[in-house]
Amino acid sequence: QVQLVESGGGLVQAGGSLRLSCAASGIIESAYTMGWYRQAPGKLREYVATISSGGTTVYASAVKGRFTISRDNAKNTVYLQMNSLKPEDTAVYYCAVNEYYWGQGTQVTVSS
Repeated sequence: QVQLVESGGGLVQAGGSLRLSCAASGIIESAYTMGWYRQAPGKLREYVATISSGGTTVYASAVKGRFTISRDNAKNTVYLQMNSLKPEDTAVYYCAVNEYYWGQGTQVTVSS
């Protein structure tokens, strides 16, 4: 059974940083494209970043230059380093495998 568990969310002031983690079990995480997505209150879930099995990264324009997605294959874990956070980054952040398996989400709140 595939399971994704996100952690690392919290409350941070604008300009601060957080690092989210997504620990995968039931799959060999390195074989798949892993992604981070977010959903703010009253809005649809939106794409944040993905990393392919080959290590290619793609970012949404809203986070490019501020967020970095990476993976540790030995730990079967994907990370999202978030710097220069803005209040509009406030959302529940989810990780996903091929946009098919999803984690439960972790709340990120950025205060102004």
